Amino acid sequence: MIIAPFFVVAGCNEKSQNADVKVETGSPEIKQSSGVQAFDPATAGTISGKVVFEGQAPAPQALSIAGNPECAAMHPGGQVDSEELLVNQGMLQNVFIYIKEGLEGRAFDVPQQAVAIENKGCVYVPHVAGAQVNQPVDLVNSDPTLHNVHTYSKNSKSWNIGLPFQGMKQTKKFSAPEVMVALKCDVHPWMRGYLGILPHPYFGVTGMDGTFELKNLPPGEYVIEAWHEKLGVQSQTVKIEPQETKEVSFSFKTA
Repeated sequence: MIIAPFFVVAGCNEKSQNADVKVETGSPEIKQSSGVQAFDPATAGTISGKVVFEGQAPAPQALSIAGNPECAAMHPGGQVDSEELLVNQGMLQNVFIYIKEGLEGRAFDVPQQAVAIENKGCVYVPHVAGAQVNQPVDLVNSDPTLHNVHTYSKNSKSWNIGLPFQGMKQTKKFSAPEVMVALKCDVHPWMRGYLGILPHPYFGVTGMDGTFELKNLPPGEYVIEAWHEKLGVQSQTVKIEPQETKEVSFSFKTA
């Protein structure tokens, strides 16, 4: 899925509304600006880079789903692999990258195209996603079995949405920035996902190659943050000159 400006396409410190659903958040809190500051698109720059995992990557944890016949039928062996720590040739997947500071005083159009999160094969696809404040988010059931999407949001209204039929869709919006909103299916407790809500379009999620790219940035100095559900958060300051492409990298490891 592509989320402007880029989207390739979940152990933590802070408790959510349900003690069973935990999510480490970036800090300090992202604030939404009410001001508008124009810039010349011809001067826009790019931040691109990669996220590396140091050391020997553990094998994905196998999660048993044998107790649910409908889901087990979709996965030989009656299990699915956890997506909380996926490493491919030393590159870290499912890292949410976003501009945390430096866009104050600017306002951005809200995309009308919806971000889709599917209940597919009894997992959330994608596992980590992002959307802008008030952008439509489609919650879709692509399986021939009952699902629900229970969101755990601190800054916006939370929902517990039933999706009993294949092809059923519910569209919701989040009214305030938050990194991250946890998603859970109460019917299938192994199903977890995360959604970052931003007041701007400068965010992305690393894919199997661990890379990211934030395009069309106004020249300036930014704090860019990398969030991972198991390994925590890292941030660094990056200065972008007009039409400059700046390469950055993040490196995570287990304790």
